[in-house]
Amino acid sequence: MPILRLPLSRWWRRVISFMSLCLLCLTVVVGCNAPQSQDVEAPGATAGDRLVYATITAPRTIDPADSYETAGVELIYNLGDTLYAYAPGTTELKPLLATEMPTISEDGLTYTIPLRDGIVFHDGTPFTAEAMKFSLDRFMQNGGKPAFLLSDIVENVEVSGDLELTVTIKQPFSAFTAVLAYAGICAVSPEAYTIGEGKFEPNDFVGTGPYKLAEFGSDKIRLDANPDYWGDTPGNGGVDIQVYKDNTANVFNAFKTGAADLVYRGLDPDQITKLQEGAESDAWQAIEAPGASINYIALNQDQAPLDQPEVREAIAYLIDRQLIIDRVFKGEAKPLYSLVPPAFTDYSQPAFEAAYGEPDAEKAKELLAAAGFTPENPATIEVWHPSSSVTRQGVAQTLQALAQERLDGAIAFEVQTADGATFFKNIKDGIYPTSLVGWYPDFLDPDNFVHPLLSCTEGSEAEGCINGASQNQGAFYYSDRMNELIEQQRKETDPAARQALFAEIQTLLAEDIPYIPLWLTTEYVFAQNGLEGVEMNPSQLVYFAIVQK
Repeated sequence: MPILRLPLSRWWRRVISFMSLCLLCLTVVVGCNAPQSQDVEAPGATAGDRLVYATITAPRTIDPADSYETAGVELIYNLGDTLYAYAPGTTELKPLLATEMPTISEDGLTYTIPLRDGIVFHDGTPFTAEAMKFSLDRFMQNGGKPAFLLSDIVENVEVSGDLELTVTIKQPFSAFTAVLAYAGICAVSPEAYTIGEGKFEPNDFVGTGPYKLAEFGSDKIRLDANPDYWGDTPGNGGVDIQVYKDNTANVFNAFKTGAADLVYRGLDPDQITKLQEGAESDAWQAIEAPGASINYIALNQDQAPLDQPEVREAIAYLIDRQLIIDRVFKGEAKPLYSLVPPAFTDYSQPAFEAAYGEPDAEKAKELLAAAGFTPENPATIEVWHPSSSVTRQGVAQTLQALAQERLDGAIAFEVQTADGATFFKNIKDGIYPTSLVGWYPDFLDPDNFVHPLLSCTEGSEAEGCINGASQNQGAFYYSDRMNELIEQQRKETDPAARQALFAEIQTLLAEDIPYIPLWLTTEYVFAQNGLEGVEMNPSQLVYFAIVQK
């Protein structure tokens, strides 16, 4: 989706148009032995026509079979190639490593995909159908966080020719071609990776994309332009990604002084306001895009006292979304009452608003007392968030103050932080009782706001989720009925019937409360004057290769 100097109304009309198409057809949207580059003398300094990208978050991993956080996925998106992708600046799905859109059997279960010839991986290994099968199998079998995106759908992958792949899925799913455009489902060299549960390469990447990984450090990541890339040559010599861990002030100053070319995410509301003011005087470019990301608090139902429904309900009654938005975001956000954002007008239901209405401290106190918690015997609950997130720090502190002031301390929220990589690992391991999390969709369909958060492949209502999406996201939620509803909506092609299923999903979400939706963000990208070609894909990832400096 183009964002450079694109008027907001026009941008939004395109998004809505795309979403409408998604809803009608269930289309789902959501790379080393590198040549030596000139060293960067100081953080953010440029070398030739290299781009400098400032951020606050270091990727936990860049192994495409395990990366499922924005920082890692964005790198993979720029280092690798998928079978299908969205043409830059459009919502048009096109072949990338494939030569044509797939041929689909009459029963909707078999996809035959022709592949490009003459492509080599970054290590010189030829790209073939065998290599693509290896990549898909590894994505599913190594057991990483995003594995379910394919393993829940695909029955098997077969090589039907040197340059032809045949994929059989378990049941008809009209969105499958677009699922193959997810950045992590890219081709990786079979000489550099291994298939096997837990066998990941978190610090390396060997794919076929327009950049090669030149350096992967905790505070500096360097991508060099791939001279052997089969597609269009990148519009710049490479990208220097400077990670200012937990320090939005350094990111802000790096951009403001010209040491960084691009800043996207990681700025607090005051910094965004100041950069917007600079853009109004033409000091740099400010690009605003309506956010598709949701923000919520995950409640781990495997940990006391959150294993008691009354405690989760009390927190739901306590939440004051408008106060959070006014205090933390200075009005630059919107209250969220469902995991399905309101942009999906036919599918989103404000279930938490319907169930809990305005904040009700007295009702929260009654529920806590029924669960055995009073100001003299408070429910002590840790609230975790990434240490780099100033906004989540503000939200956590607001929740802490709310509980103290309105519940007389019957809930004692204890704010805790961890660096980004540790934070996301510990969520999956079930260490945190609650966590403040943001979700960027893999694809623009309401399914991607429920299936990756609420489904569970192994567990029971008595023991919770042992293995599956809700375990990965820190809720450890299991519901037979929720699993059934999610599977039904994925197969349903009638819009009215699918809308009814989503209404029940959201009602059940508000009853069981594994997550509490909090706010919907608006995204901002700031770029120095002179940059051309800054664009995002529909999942709001920046594609560096088309940026010219």
